[in-house]
Amino acid sequence: MTASPINPEDRFEIRPPFMFRWEDSQNAHVLLYPEGIVKLNKSGGDTLSLCDGKTSVAELIETLINTYDASAADVIRNGVMHFLEVSRGKGWIRIKA
Repeated sequence: MTASPINPEDRFEIRPPFMFRWEDSQNAHVLLYPEGIVKLNKSGGDTLSLCDGKTSVAELIETLINTYDASAADVIRNGVMHFLEVSRGKGWIRIKA
């Protein structure tokens, strides 16, 4: 079964049992879960920090475009959409009901 496409109005949240937080020892944002840890790069951490169940995908993308480089808006938009699709596929995030 294939997941439905991501829509601009979707609002993602971190899916339990995953816990998203900053880890000083890793100097990075991480996802903790019972079997281990996923260390995220800066852009991955910035993206998941906006998966708060309140921020829409459109708002999330706009924030990241403004944070990084507005002249690379299409590249950022495509990268964020891909990251959200992969994160949802791995079960890290879910659409807030």
